[in-house]
Amino acid sequence: MRDIEAERAQLRETLHRRGMRMTPQRQLVLDALLELAHATPERVCQQVQRSTPTVNITTIYRTLELLENLGIVRHTHLGHGAPTYSVHEHRHVHLVCHDCGDVIEAPCELMDELRGTLRARYGFALDASHLALSGSCRNCSGQEPS
Repeated sequence: MRDIEAERAQLRETLHRRGMRMTPQRQLVLDALLELAHATPERVCQQVQRSTPTVNITTIYRTLELLENLGIVRHTHLGHGAPTYSVHEHRHVHLVCHDCGDVIEAPCELMDELRGTLRARYGFALDASHLALSGSCRNCSGQEPS
């Protein structure tokens, strides 16, 4: 189980090192992301508004943008909708089922061969941690793992 208080303290320290302070809005957004793990701005807003109904979606977007520019949060596009944000380093590839919407987190190492091919052929450095692949999960496809 994660120690949310320790994570909050670490995030607060990261802000301070970058010359920023932990405002109530930033704390609310970070708390929502800690609780939700991956969340769209709309979902973060819903979570924040449970305790502070006066916070609007514009504040959420501005706060997420600032926190991402500071390297505290990161976004990933998991489909056609809004990006999802997380306070944790993405050390996984997102496998998104286009049938049921489930998201599976697979190790980035699965992309090593592709990463090498892209670098050799195109000089392209793949950031697999910022990647979502679309397909069908085991339940929806009826496939057993090999």
